[in-house]
Amino acid sequence: MYGLTRALLFQLPAERAHRLGMTALHRLGNQSGLCRRMRAKTLSAITYDASVTVAGLELAHPVALAAGLDKEAEAVDGLLALGFSAVEVGTLTPRPQPGNPTPRLFRIPEHRALINRMGFNNHGAANAAERLRARTWKAAPVGVNIGKNKDTPLENAVDDYVACVDTLGPLGDYVVVNASSPNTPGLRKLQEPEQLGALLRAVKARLTQVAPGKPLFLKIAPDLTPEAVDEVVDVARAVGLDGLIATNTTIARPFEHPVAKEAGGLSGAPVREPSNAVIRRAYARGGGALPIIGVGGVFTAEDVYEKLKAGASVVQVYTGFIYEGPGMVRRLLEGLGPLLARDGFRSVREAIGADHRAR
Repeated sequence: MYGLTRALLFQLPAERAHRLGMTALHRLGNQSGLCRRMRAKTLSAITYDASVTVAGLELAHPVALAAGLDKEAEAVDGLLALGFSAVEVGTLTPRPQPGNPTPRLFRIPEHRALINRMGFNNHGAANAAERLRARTWKAAPVGVNIGKNKDTPLENAVDDYVACVDTLGPLGDYVVVNASSPNTPGLRKLQEPEQLGALLRAVKARLTQVAPGKPLFLKIAPDLTPEAVDEVVDVARAVGLDGLIATNTTIARPFEHPVAKEAGGLSGAPVREPSNAVIRRAYARGGGALPIIGVGGVFTAEDVYEKLKAGASVVQVYTGFIYEGPGMVRRLLEGLGPLLARDGFRSVREAIGADHRAR
């Protein structure tokens, strides 16, 4: 069914198609009874122990939605109706900003990929906060992903992140510091150890004030060297971070294609292995003690399983959802059970980090 819908949507410019999809999900979210029934039907596909806990967050299963799809927190309930175990909104900035000039979102169907240079386009943290505050259906955790405004000098970036925490920290179930988008000039410099430590300490201190006990995550790039991953993990543990999200989009172009010349972050199938490599390295460096949410190139149950074994406790999807459609969560959950059983795992939790124990 979605194949026809996708074919029609893919005839439209990518950002317009995205807008139509978000409008439909927003309207679905207003139908509370239908949302509950749809979610229950999807979760009925779980015939095994799929529950996971990450940084104190209890999830029904490991398949969650990454930030970037619902930038404004406008379709949370519609997305939860599709069965996601958690939804992450944003990236949100303190002040509204239009993002980069259009066109800024490009499909590459031959490689099951997207390139985006959206540039943190959003209506601001306060606008999203109103929507989050108005929600009454608490079906699963909702995270808030925060960043800095484009015109904020890098030396003042901490102020923007702290401002977002003030506005959104009490409303999300967890908070994510996005210091890895390639579409805000200079942002990735914040991943350097000294700047990263200062940023995370300031954000954590403020989050502790406004929302004590709320988990704090850092989203990192797939383009970090193995040594840089080690440095990030060391800083995260020193600061007392609750976990990492690995990874964001990549600036690499591992294939030739006319669209590949477009600037921006590449997501989708080509990011699967770079993401897995970062997950493996971060899990090993942290000795399994630093929770990891894995994201990048997830299309199939095998992709989910691969990330779990590499060390992710939760696996987020984004580009795969664009290509696979609303039934994706159910298909992933149905496919994951047999993979666990094949390898003798009695639960999803037993599979987390299995590749490291097999060595």
